[in-house]
Amino acid sequence: MSKNDSARLDSLLDWLADEVAARLRAHADATPSPGGPQLQAPPPAAPRVVAAERAGSAANETEKAPRPAAPPESAAQELRPEDALPSPPSLPSHAAQLMGRLALGLLVAVVLINIPLSRGGLALARMVPSSNPLVIRDGLLVKEADEPHVYVYGGGQFHWVTDLAAFEHLGYRWENVHEVPPGFLEGYEIGRPIYLLAKCPGSPHIYRIENGARRWIVDIATFEAEGYVWADVRTIDCYTLRSMPEGETIPPGRGPAPTP
Repeated sequence: MSKNDSARLDSLLDWLADEVAARLRAHADATPSPGGPQLQAPPPAAPRVVAAERAGSAANETEKAPRPAAPPESAAQELRPEDALPSPPSLPSHAAQLMGRLALGLLVAVVLINIPLSRGGLALARMVPSSNPLVIRDGLLVKEADEPHVYVYGGGQFHWVTDLAAFEHLGYRWENVHEVPPGFLEGYEIGRPIYLLAKCPGSPHIYRIENGARRWIVDIATFEAEGYVWADVRTIDCYTLRSMPEGETIPPGRGPAPTP
């Protein structure tokens, strides 16, 4: 190696050394101190562009992808638990108290209407007329609640059926007797009582049975004057008629009466 080459090599080495030293100084000046504020370098632009492209492609793929079919209306209209039949409303607490008071009031009313209030000792429940009003017609049988007598309506009047024998002879039945409130007959006209007229076979004499005794009707004029007709006369055996006690003649004072 010549001297010139050595000089050039040394010069080149010195230049390189100076250049390395300058670079090291510049690098030391650019590096921040540990206590000072640190500046963050902005993120590179390329990743953002790539992310935007990826988002756009994803959106396009989403638009191109088939959308799920909407559920049918029948499925949307299916009963839900809240659409089930409503449960019966519960009664408030005061409703139970009200029902108890009503029951107590009804019990008191039943007791009151069954307490005897009238002079005859009848309860109010028996004094109220039946909901089915009586049709006043011939043949109607009635009996007041506080009396044993049975009356039959005929000819615009009520007539007392005097005894069981007359009742049965006329063909009446107890199930046809209507019980009416006391005083019911006060609003109607009362006619002659109905008695059983009897005679025994083979005898012309007619007797009226009254209170278990036989009363002789002295003649036909009296018979008709009393309003009787032959259809009212019942034929009974002579022994039964003779066994009855003898009563006053009709009209009175025309005795003695003949033997049946």
